[in-house]
Amino acid sequence: MEGVVKLDRIDINILVELQKDGRITNVSLADAVGLSASPCLQRVKRLEAAGYISGYSAHLNLAKITESVTVFTEITLSDHKREDFAKFESNIRLVDEVLECHLISGGYDYLARFMTRSIQHYQEVMEGLLDKNIGISKYFSYIVIKSPVLKDGVPLRKLLSQQ
Repeated sequence: MEGVVKLDRIDINILVELQKDGRITNVSLADAVGLSASPCLQRVKRLEAAGYISGYSAHLNLAKITESVTVFTEITLSDHKREDFAKFESNIRLVDEVLECHLISGGYDYLARFMTRSIQHYQEVMEGLLDKNIGISKYFSYIVIKSPVLKDGVPLRKLLSQQ
């Protein structure tokens, strides 16, 4: 990564536009942020090199491909030594069905988001994790019925606001 790049208004606008459409042409992106094509491309390459843009991906319409179940799971560990957290985290990373896992404060240790074929598949995954003895003391599962709000991008302008 090159030296720290200070983001200006145009850089932020580029990031906002790329979040909306990672496949936008450079000409369209330049037009959207008020630059000509060459300086816009230079800025995008600089933002990539500095690590502000970590990659590009396709958003899949999973409902057209297959049925799935999303489950949020509260996980509590048996012990709370540093090596217990490290053991759990190194193992949970290997589970393809885990899309997110967060160490949190509060009444339990981790909040994980699973995506599986079915509730039965989820239960098989959880039983496999319990069989590995990676320190799970208890877990509570919350099956998603409907997701009225799903956002891919972050509210970058609001996060950077000085207000």
